[in-house]
Amino acid sequence: MTMFDNEFNRLFRRMTGILEESGMNSQTSDPCCYGCVITAGPDGTPVVREYGNAPDSPASGTREPVVDTIVDEKEGVVKLVAEMPGVEKTDVKIIVDNRTVDLSAERDEKKYHARVPIGSKIDEDHIKATYKNGILQIVFKVEDRPAGKKVEVE
Repeated sequence: MTMFDNEFNRLFRRMTGILEESGMNSQTSDPCCYGCVITAGPDGTPVVREYGNAPDSPASGTREPVVDTIVDEKEGVVKLVAEMPGVEKTDVKIIVDNRTVDLSAERDEKKYHARVPIGSKIDEDHIKATYKNGILQIVFKVEDRPAGKKVEVE
């Protein structure tokens, strides 16, 4: 089995165990949203990310939105796209601190929270966020990096 298969099987066993423990068949239990997103990294290696409000998570009652990070090197931007239906744009709070984006929103019974690391150094003065139909999109301009330094061999 490959590393990917092992990770997928581990996540599947964890998901089914959490759903059984949470009593999803009970009418009195809070809704449980838990799963994983599988994407391919820049080098083609699968990347598995968990999300949700599993009962053993510290933010019980709060859902972790599905967040996609898109790096557009051609345009020099990083885009975060988060699914947060059921809230208004005035409910959404975004805090950017030290290459980490903290997303949260709350309206009535809908509560979302996610901390998303950003691999690139971003220009915090050029950030644009839009929210429409339950989709939050944040666009960060990537700071220009020096071309490098040529080293002469002696």
